[in-house]
Amino acid sequence: MVFPSPRSAPQPLPGVQVATAGEALYDLIEEPDGRLRPCAGGAVYNLARALGLQGVGTLYLNPLSADRLGRQLAQGLHAAAVALAAPAPVALPTALALAALDADGKASYSFYRDGVADRAITAQALNAACAAQPGLQVVATGCLALVAQDAAKYQPWLAAQRAAGRMVAVDANLRLSAAGAADAYRANVHQALQQAHLIKVSDDDLEALDLPGATALERAQRLLQTTPAQWLALTLGAQGALLLQRGGAACHARERTPVDLVDTVGAGDCFLAGLITALLERHARGPSLMAPMDETDMHAVLQHALASASLCVERVGCAPPTRAEIAARLARSSAQVDVSRFA
Repeated sequence: MVFPSPRSAPQPLPGVQVATAGEALYDLIEEPDGRLRPCAGGAVYNLARALGLQGVGTLYLNPLSADRLGRQLAQGLHAAAVALAAPAPVALPTALALAALDADGKASYSFYRDGVADRAITAQALNAACAAQPGLQVVATGCLALVAQDAAKYQPWLAAQRAAGRMVAVDANLRLSAAGAADAYRANVHQALQQAHLIKVSDDDLEALDLPGATALERAQRLLQTTPAQWLALTLGAQGALLLQRGGAACHARERTPVDLVDTVGAGDCFLAGLITALLERHARGPSLMAPMDETDMHAVLQHALASASLCVERVGCAPPTRAEIAARLARSSAQVDVSRFA
């Protein structure tokens, strides 16, 4: 077995506001002619890049491989101005995912993640890296970090970060093909959501979690009620997205005109990056980061997240938009927003 090389003590980095922990891998996307197109990815890797490109000081916590793919992943983070908590590469391979797109551009995945670089992490290393960042305000994870086999790495870290007063964002983003025991996977996802202040789910996630309810909205309400989260964001594909707030407020946004869909790879990751960015920008104007939002702020946060996702799906692979691109899209007022309340 190959072990990762020793790491130096974590160092404080100026400007870091968000730390992300979870998978970094290469997607091999199946083309119509059967060829495989390599694409840097992994939900948490995509999230980190999307945050960096929106101008958020971001730290990626997991190690990367010394192999060619790992070096390319590191270059992608560097290009997005994302810092590495573990800058020294490790002697383990990069994880792979085989992605197939259906007629609607939605991806399904098969994963190859045994003995890979991004999983060479411990709860102690995650907490130490976060403790070294005095300006850290948000930690985020989800997707493959939530498989039951890695619970001992991420669950203690999430609990410690919540206890330290940082906002915890969790994207359920279930990939049942990545877990041998679906029930254990679901249970671990539910446990992680108990630490979250901000939950992001899709309508598919809600079905995979086996939540009661006749509609996606009912399932989302149920999930929010059974966690201590302040907000739950629900993505609905072409129908836009909902932002639910504890206490009853709900905001729905969707694109007024059809989006020029290329594929959906990374759309949810860019959506979550938009949510976090908008919440941090609101906090910079004065309100506490986790204070309840009024309707105006809910509109703005959800519109920002939707614009971030819409720009992503208009491109091949996960190519997150910059802050300037999102601002330009919002200036064109392309989003139609409805506001409602629920009991």
